[in-house]
Amino acid sequence: MRVIAAGRVQAVGYRWACREEARRRGVGGYIRNLPDGRVEAAFEGTDDQVDAMVEWCHHGPTWADVTSVEAEEEPPAGDAKFVIQD
Repeated sequence: MRVIAAGRVQAVGYRWACREEARRRGVGGYIRNLPDGRVEAAFEGTDDQVDAMVEWCHHGPTWADVTSVEAEEEPPAGDAKFVIQD
């Protein structure tokens, strides 16, 4: 699942908190900042794991203010670990 989160999602620890949540849930994939101020993430795992991560993206960490989340299914890339991309 590929997710784009908008709002105050950069410079608030969103990527780091997402990585910790994904690792805690055993989800693979990545998260990265986009030049336009949004954040993009891809999640791989069971349906329940991925659904939980998409739900998490709607609120993020305490300091975030998420205004919208777009989620789109895509074929898995085989990512076993979750990483922050720069």
